[in-house]
Amino acid sequence: MTIPYLPLKRINDLYDAEIREAISRVLDSGWYLKGEATQQFESDYAHYIGTKHCIGVANGLDALTLILRAYMEMGMLHEGDEVIVPANTFIASILAITENRLKPVLVEPRLDTFQIDDTQIEQTITPRTKAIMIVHLYGRCAYTERIAAICQRHELLLIEDNAQAHGSVYVATSQQAKTGSLGSASGHSFYPGKNLGALGDAGAVTTNDDELAAVVRSIANYGSSRKYVFDYVGRNSRIDEIQAAVLSVKLKYLDADNARRKEIANFYIDHVSNPLVRLPEKSESVCHIFPVLSEQRDDLQQFLADKGVGTVIHYPIAPHQQRCYADWNNLSLPITEQIHAQELSLPCHQAMADDEMMEVTRLMNEFR
Repeated sequence: MTIPYLPLKRINDLYDAEIREAISRVLDSGWYLKGEATQQFESDYAHYIGTKHCIGVANGLDALTLILRAYMEMGMLHEGDEVIVPANTFIASILAITENRLKPVLVEPRLDTFQIDDTQIEQTITPRTKAIMIVHLYGRCAYTERIAAICQRHELLLIEDNAQAHGSVYVATSQQAKTGSLGSASGHSFYPGKNLGALGDAGAVTTNDDELAAVVRSIANYGSSRKYVFDYVGRNSRIDEIQAAVLSVKLKYLDADNARRKEIANFYIDHVSNPLVRLPEKSESVCHIFPVLSEQRDDLQQFLADKGVGTVIHYPIAPHQQRCYADWNNLSLPITEQIHAQELSLPCHQAMADDEMMEVTRLMNEFR
């Protein structure tokens, strides 16, 4: 049996007829940018997330970059200000900060959740700290009441990187809300491999802030809110009509797809029993990635590959060890480094069959 890590064609085949119909409507309309499909998706996704505004943009990195840039235009951030961000993240979170000439301050994650350790945040705050960017990594909510209290106490912006957590929910005794609606603003990626994936690059910003939404939309449209009138030195970052139409189709199935991912993840957690492997705990994660840790990670990956099972490492090199951030290469961030040295992602997606799930489980238990 060959079990691919993430067979995108199989996943998209689940919605094939509706996707083809949606694309045909766009082709027949003759309108390919900033049209009805985009307006519909922005409205549907804002409602789904629970925010007043959704602004479709070109990709997830642009979404985060535009949020920070808009806050700078609004005078709430300035060049050289510090943004606290988890050390364990995909590099896009950090690229958005440095592209705006802001200073990332790296904070270690917790080993049991892979999310930013909220007990370590406050000690990194300085007079230059103006924002915290949390990353809902692997599909698990990173937001905590402690983080909210820190932001309130120090008057910090809270920005969410929701690229991997479409549909994830923060549950507390007093509230239940989706990630992407918990902070001041949130960036979303609809890269094809995401839980809500387009057929190419696409992204969005969600927020309840009217001014921020208007500034983001303007900057992303060459800096213009009226045709040929430019208030900002802008850029071109727009979702196109075809991607918006496809996403509207797949959004209808997102909760059910996430439920299937959780079912597979919980099966792994309940049935994989191997002392060489550390599994994540059960949570409200939407399981964009199912990460396990093993000191014999490379041997495990090769063993699974030899048996026909595809896996991916998220991620082999930590951001502070990348050449593009050479000034950080001597930093010691042991928990982040352990995760990057030991993490292996198992197949976990809505098109996965039960026999594939059971075969991966059997092989995980067979590994020695």
